Amino acid sequence: MNPENTSDKLEGIIVPMVTPLLSNGELDRKGTERLIRHLTHGGVHGIFILGTTGEASSLKPAIKKELIEITCKETQGQHLILVGITHTALDVSLKIAKTAKENGADAVVAAPPYYFSLDQEDLFKYYIKLADLSPLPLFLYNFPVMTKNTLEPETVHKLSQHPNIIGIKDSSGNGVYFQKLLALKKVKPEFSVLIGPEEMLAQSVLSGCDGGVSGGANIFPNLYVRLFEAAKNRDFEMISKIQPLILEISKNIYGCSPKTSSYLCGVKESLYYLGICEPHIAPPLQSVNAQAKETIIQNLEKIIFKIKTI
Repeated sequence: MNPENTSDKLEGIIVPMVTPLLSNGELDRKGTERLIRHLTHGGVHGIFILGTTGEASSLKPAIKKELIEITCKETQGQHLILVGITHTALDVSLKIAKTAKENGADAVVAAPPYYFSLDQEDLFKYYIKLADLSPLPLFLYNFPVMTKNTLEPETVHKLSQHPNIIGIKDSSGNGVYFQKLLALKKVKPEFSVLIGPEEMLAQSVLSGCDGGVSGGANIFPNLYVRLFEAAKNRDFEMISKIQPLILEISKNIYGCSPKTSSYLCGVKESLYYLGICEPHIAPPLQSVNAQAKETIIQNLEKIIFKIKTI
């Protein structure tokens, strides 16, 4: 990916891939390969590994390296690969970026370091240094609930002038904030703006955003691709058919339990039911109980049936 080539702008459905794990905590290699094939056959425009959905903060370095290698090898350069490099230590982020570059990934993604509270000057200088040193184009990642640091729109605008910073994923869920990001595209249209919360995907694309990083695309990749294309083509009839299913996935698959792990378990238990990969999650998060797992599958079966009707 050439950051100076506007035809390389990131757009579409970039799936934040889960990290399939075995019961012993090691990478489920076969499950990872099956998952990647499931995603690519579903038509996604790119794959984002080692993000929040990928449990990156809970994985040891060896698993991260192995996942990068398998993902890049399995896709064979046919799909955009983004690699999360978020870490509290700049050198560690750069080391992951180097591994990503060596294996043929297209770009890296970094949220703000998540321990200290940082002001906008701190964040600006941090990202400029990261972009200067990164061997791959850099995608910003705003997720203040997880990092307790917000990349304000003015800071994003200044950072977008750096030739190696190519876009931003916003997972804040703040509609006003997101509209301010979209306003930046009037100044720099090649700067990619992607939405995190999939409930907001259709409306955001209609408003001018470039696509979404949608966790549900792990389970139903083609459904999210269809929603993106419907929004891009302003096919309101199709949007009206798919949007209720997106909300149902959010409520009945992700919201199966009050536990913090509910979203991840919803996705992984669904993939396990579909025969794609093991359902285990990494500590410190713990899986939901048996009743919640049963509810996930019951709800999943209902959604699968409804998808077949559209």
